[in-house]
Amino acid sequence: APGDAFGEAAEALAGAGLDVHTWVVLAHNSRLGAEHPDTSVVNAYGDRYPWAPCIAQSATRAYLVDLAAEAAVRPGAQGTELESLGWYGLAHLHAHDKTAGVGLGDAGQYLMSLCFCPSCRDGYGRQGLDAAKLAGDVRHALEPLWRGNGTPDGGWEAVEKLLGARTAAGARAWRDSVARSLQEEAVAAVRAQAPDGFRILLHADPASYHCGANAGVDPAHILAVADGVVVPCTGGAELIAPFAAQGRGVVAANLTVVAGMGGSPATLAADARHAAGLGANELRLYHAGLAADSDLKLIAEGLSDLA
Repeated sequence: APGDAFGEAAEALAGAGLDVHTWVVLAHNSRLGAEHPDTSVVNAYGDRYPWAPCIAQSATRAYLVDLAAEAAVRPGAQGTELESLGWYGLAHLHAHDKTAGVGLGDAGQYLMSLCFCPSCRDGYGRQGLDAAKLAGDVRHALEPLWRGNGTPDGGWEAVEKLLGARTAAGARAWRDSVARSLQEEAVAAVRAQAPDGFRILLHADPASYHCGANAGVDPAHILAVADGVVVPCTGGAELIAPFAAQGRGVVAANLTVVAGMGGSPATLAADARHAAGLGANELRLYHAGLAADSDLKLIAEGLSDLA
């Protein structure tokens, strides 16, 4: 946008009595992958995901840390929410992606998201794994899905069954260490640029092996690093509980409230109370800025009910 679009919006919001917080998307960048293909996640078949920068690569990590600090700390902002500060994978490709023809399930999504770029191959080796064998194991485990022979379920237990417990643990140990250190570095970089009282939240999922916009994290670790988390609650608020159990920080329930995006504005009050019962202490309305007037009316009624 021409001029200082952020500054104008921040000034208008502050003038209306609203706090201003930035929202920064990090490890999800199709332009970066298109212009610098070597930065992308490479799956077990050798395909690159240009929308998914590999967070194990040193140059990419430096870029993401700098981006977090530069974009988060803007004039008039009192805090930030950092999205996709962790591993990205297969899900949420491009504007017209069509990948629903084969049901991958939780385990299949993870296997299709494992990276085999040179940095990750070295990392697996440091965990005592043969990267070439791991890639072959992943392809072998996925083969029944392409043939329509069922979708593996059971979360992490299904991954262990498909790869073997030791191999699965080694791959996860590498990826968890990479994500944790990046989260620490990015939050520290933002704090170094921010004024006192600036609040840093992460969009997060409590299963550390999960990939995507809501980065997989260890709840105890991330709430010792950042000031809190924003937790996806579309379809249920159960992911709130592992964060709330830590007894610290902001735990914001992110409720989809636009009917055309699969949300339920009519049940906002009930959904928010359910999330609060599980330990949420703040609320996010995703994505109210795209709502029709009919949705906004229901959202206003729900907020009034909560008040």
